[in-house]
Amino acid sequence: MKILAIDTTTKFLCLGLYSDGKFYEYRLLTERRLSELLVPAIRRVVCAAGLNIGDIDYFACGTGPGSFTGLRIGLATVKGLSAAGDKPVIGVPTLDTLASNAGDAAGRLIIAALDARRGLVYCCAYRKGKKVFKRVSDYLLLSPGELAKKFPSPAVILGDALALHKDALSAAMPKAVFLDKDYWGLRTYNLMELALAKAKAKRFSSALTIKPIYLYTKECQIKKR
Repeated sequence: MKILAIDTTTKFLCLGLYSDGKFYEYRLLTERRLSELLVPAIRRVVCAAGLNIGDIDYFACGTGPGSFTGLRIGLATVKGLSAAGDKPVIGVPTLDTLASNAGDAAGRLIIAALDARRGLVYCCAYRKGKKVFKRVSDYLLLSPGELAKKFPSPAVILGDALALHKDALSAAMPKAVFLDKDYWGLRTYNLMELALAKAKAKRFSSALTIKPIYLYTKECQIKKR
């Protein structure tokens, strides 16, 4: 089995390749150069593994929430690769990948929180089971105050939203544990693990059916004149 996975919803490009038991990881700060760097990076990683793009069985993509522009670029690229080779697509929500950074926080509520700008936070709550993280809330767009009211119990919180909102959250959630910057970025290995699990469970989409997670709904709609 061979899976190529990308997440382009943050300022870092996470690009991974799974090939018959081996993981290849690539992470690159792209900022505003994502559209310029994405396809060459995919070619470089696939070539380094001694493969051609036609050898890939499944294409996986982070589905957000996150950067609207980055999400569109990543999805468009994966849709194109999938359609060209008639290969299935695997959608991996970005907050699921982030939550996996929490590691062995078994039994505690885990809140993955990404900066959504405008003073808001993309967030979702999870609990760690024996082997996997189980999502226990919807994917949400909340203010720090709303987040604290929504999840009042002691929790482990991680993600780049803490760069802006840690003081407000710590005041409202004094029993929470805030993981440091080493846990804020998406990890390619976690993205690959989630994609691989979905592939084994045959939880596929296609270039036509995969859907992004947009939480700023009004801004993402095309208005008819």
